[in-house]
Amino acid sequence: MDRLKAMSILVRVVDTGSFSAASRALDIPLATVSRQVTELETHLGTRLLNRTTRTLALTDSGEAYLRAARRILEEVEEAEQTAAGEFQTPRGELVLTAPVCFGRMHTLPVVRDFLAVYPDINVRLNLSDRNLHLMDDHIDMAVRIGPLPDSGLIATRVGEVRTVVVASPDLLARHGTPETPEALSALPGVHFDILSPGARWHFTGPDGQACDVAPRPRLTVSGADPAIWAASEGVGVTRVLGYQCADAVKSGALRVVLEDYEPAPLPVHLLHAARGTMPTKMRVFLDFAKTRLRERLKALAC
Repeated sequence: MDRLKAMSILVRVVDTGSFSAASRALDIPLATVSRQVTELETHLGTRLLNRTTRTLALTDSGEAYLRAARRILEEVEEAEQTAAGEFQTPRGELVLTAPVCFGRMHTLPVVRDFLAVYPDINVRLNLSDRNLHLMDDHIDMAVRIGPLPDSGLIATRVGEVRTVVVASPDLLARHGTPETPEALSALPGVHFDILSPGARWHFTGPDGQACDVAPRPRLTVSGADPAIWAASEGVGVTRVLGYQCADAVKSGALRVVLEDYEPAPLPVHLLHAARGTMPTKMRVFLDFAKTRLRERLKALAC
């Protein structure tokens, strides 16, 4: 039995919540996952998991062993990276993730400049509006927009972004410019599912009072780009993040309304796992990217 492999499989089973999910994540047969965990339990002479057809839970022994397994696997990974020279010189592959629109507009230009400065580092950039799991998806660093949940991850704040309501000048000419959030109920809306689930928009007034409104959803889309395009075409008023519509606002295709009622800006962080010594490729990227992203976000706020 390969104990390191068995440890890795046990960790993935616990993190994904089931044997079948671990099988899919690792791309190995379900029978192999089950056999590896069983062989590990036999080797240790104790049960690590209590499992039924519906639930999966660690035993007391399993809790203790899982903590040790995570530590051992992290130390092995660090030793391999040290042997490969990743802690001495900035080289190797750096895996990053960022939201689709932000990544295209801001992360990618920073990565382009980074590659020119560090020829021995290659970057794999995964653009996704789904928050990928850094450990499970083998991500070195992530751009996150919005409040962060409590976790063991290390966060470096690089700025903030506004949540704005925008409409085309033609639509505002036809319906009038809303002066309060309640006036949005008279306007057709273009809804962006991810940003405003449930089709309700949250506002905070100048007096600090919060309110929720729901513009008439003439069109609902799953991404910022189609929402911005539809709003520019006069289909309806929409709500997106400020950086997403910056070009359309600058060109005059869209106008920002209800600025006095915007909710608090959302923080933007660079996130990486809490581990021992950070590989040089990650340290140099963090130092390089945080300054440039702060400059780009500061320019957006002007």
